[in-house]
Amino acid sequence: MSIEGVSNDILLITLPEQPQNGNEIDLVNKMFSDIVDRDVVMDFGNVKMLTSASICSLMILDRLLKGGGRQFVLCNVPSEIKQVFARTGLLSVFEFSDDCKVALDEIQMRRLSWARA
Repeated sequence: MSIEGVSNDILLITLPEQPQNGNEIDLVNKMFSDIVDRDVVMDFGNVKMLTSASICSLMILDRLLKGGGRQFVLCNVPSEIKQVFARTGLLSVFEFSDDCKVALDEIQMRRLSWARA
């Protein structure tokens, strides 16, 4: 897993093939358990397998971030992994983007429009 600070307000997290093996998503949840101070774009481009435990961890992270007024976007989700989200009825719970750069740009644009409002 790699964590890159794209800006002061946004993290880009790139997951490994099997994020449940190293509990990567749980580690991210612990990062945000005390203070929710950044938006997160999570890159699934390398992910080959996702377990129900990983999905639960993603739901916890989603609640933490949104509860703190932050954005959470899943990007580069392979079609077979996206089917898991569809079968579990979670496509409408998470925000998806086909491209991480697009997701990062959209988050920055939203932040700017909120700051102006």
